Amino acid sequence: MESKLNKTKYISELPIIPSVQPIPDSAKKVFQGKIFDVYQWQQEVYDGSFQTFEKLSRTSTVIIIPVTDDKKILVAEQEQPGKAPFTGLVGGRAEEGESPWHAAERELLEETGLRASELEFFDCVQPTSKIDWKVYTFIARDLKKVAEQDLDTGEKIDLKEYSWEDFLQLTFSDSFGEIELSLKLMRAAVKSDDELLEIKKHILGL
Repeated sequence: MESKLNKTKYISELPIIPSVQPIPDSAKKVFQGKIFDVYQWQQEVYDGSFQTFEKLSRTSTVIIIPVTDDKKILVAEQEQPGKAPFTGLVGGRAEEGESPWHAAERELLEETGLRASELEFFDCVQPTSKIDWKVYTFIARDLKKVAEQDLDTGEKIDLKEYSWEDFLQLTFSDSFGEIELSLKLMRAAVKSDDELLEIKKHILGL
């Protein structure tokens, strides 16, 4: 896999994000799916009794913010079977044994045909305590077209370029699929213009 990828410069380090609700060593896997595994265990509660607790586990996913040389953000208008059309960023699931860095490189290449000379870590969140799942966001800069899209049979992606102002408005809309990024930008906007400006500079590399 790595031989197909460019020698990308990785910027910053990936943080260690502990699980909000760790799966105990005593937990048993009661179901193994293509995406989700289900674990159950006996948990002592406050009255001294025990109850069956349950949690899902899945591989990490990656999201990439591709920034063009003229400071536009590449956005994906997507369709998937059984799901309403939505707008978001390129990305997907990490493969077994694949690092978030390499997953981001691969997904960028497959969904856009682009390679980035610089890939910068931006954020990592665990969206819900009931799923052992991490979502890594990266910023891809110095993009070069090296191939055509190589999409899964279950996805359609049209790529559009957005200015920062239009991208910001998009993240505030119901059609934008990257909820955690939307929240991050909204919270920054509520706190101060300066904080939102710093995020803009970070993403665009200003």
